Amino acid sequence: MQANLETLSGLERRLSVAVPLTEIDTEVLSRLKQIGRTAKMPGFRPGKVPFKVVQQQYGAQVRQEVMGATLEKSFGDAVRDQNLKVAGYPKFDATPPAEGAADFQYSATFEVYPEFKVGDIAGKRVDRVALTVGDAEVDKTLDIMRKQRVSYDIVERAAQKEDRVQISYKGAIDGTPFEGGTAENQYAVLGEGRLLADFEGALAGMKTGDSKGFDLKFPDDYHGKDVAGKTAHFDVTVSEVAAPRLPEIDAEFAKTLGVGDGDVAKMRGEVKANLEREVKQRLKGKTKDQVMQALLDVTPVDVPKSLIEMEIQALQNMARENMASRGMPVKDDMPMPADIFTAQAQRRVSLGLILGELVRAHGLHARPEQVRAAVDLQAQSYEHPEEVVKWFYQQPDRLRDIESIVLEENVVEWALGVAKSEDKAITFDELMGYDK
Repeated sequence: MQANLETLSGLERRLSVAVPLTEIDTEVLSRLKQIGRTAKMPGFRPGKVPFKVVQQQYGAQVRQEVMGATLEKSFGDAVRDQNLKVAGYPKFDATPPAEGAADFQYSATFEVYPEFKVGDIAGKRVDRVALTVGDAEVDKTLDIMRKQRVSYDIVERAAQKEDRVQISYKGAIDGTPFEGGTAENQYAVLGEGRLLADFEGALAGMKTGDSKGFDLKFPDDYHGKDVAGKTAHFDVTVSEVAAPRLPEIDAEFAKTLGVGDGDVAKMRGEVKANLEREVKQRLKGKTKDQVMQALLDVTPVDVPKSLIEMEIQALQNMARENMASRGMPVKDDMPMPADIFTAQAQRRVSLGLILGELVRAHGLHARPEQVRAAVDLQAQSYEHPEEVVKWFYQQPDRLRDIESIVLEENVVEWALGVAKSEDKAITFDELMGYDK
């Protein structure tokens, strides 16, 4: 076998390989003889079929199989001989040997993994964000839970913030109705931000049975391009105003959260325990994001295009699965523009390469006891944690995501020991995203 390697551009390589046809012929002959030992054909006893007949029946198929296997093996051998780290899938270009040719020749075009050194983050600042869960955080969480279980009572007064109103409206631009500008008996909660601010402002102060007309200018960046930047006239009628009623924090409320005996103190304890786990994970996430960005800032990486394309496909599939999980109709051929995932794919692949290099250089692999601790932590949020742990360990493939999480945590701990690191307090609202 002969192999010649060319550098096309950047990370792209082309490997030209020539394999003597005598090797292929020898393997074809060997396989045909093996088939002949057990071949069954009408008019012949098993194993007694003439070789020429076997050759006529199976020759083309066997040769195709042998050439495919030869291509795969010779490419693998050439890659090992050249000490190449192939990224993605190679593109093969092979033509059938001409009559009288001595070799089977083909070329493989592919990318290789980049060679790089992780930059020094000693000068970077990475803060350990910290927050202690106390009564105030539990109260805030319970208040959110109450709002999630809100009910509404019809009232005979003017609509105000947090009220639910039932409205019917018709909109027109220059006297012409437009798509999406008409609705009948639609519910909206004032202050939730689902309606345009000017539309909500017009509803405030209206009572059941009130009607009014008003002009509204759509924002220039409005998602409906046909009406963006234009002014419409709306006629709206309020058919119902209802005030919110939140449940009391009592035994009945505790039961809705799974506390069978309605013990409010026990409920608060469970809410606090769950909240502490969530806060811990979010704090880790905040710190991890800083570490990952610091590593990206100091380590420019030439990323193989093939890996980015594969990651884009993975992100597209994740987006489809996410939409399907929300009950949205999704087809396998549903268009998902690649460009909206490109930046995220580039970041993920770059970080994957950087983390892989750090793990190799500093021995940051996920240890079995770390993986078990991470599994136990995830299992705590389930009713039967021991069953969850058992489920993870029934198939090693299920542990891959856990191992990735542990590996990232190891990298974060290493980085905190190298970078400038300080403890920094963070508010509960900021951590949970309530201040947005």
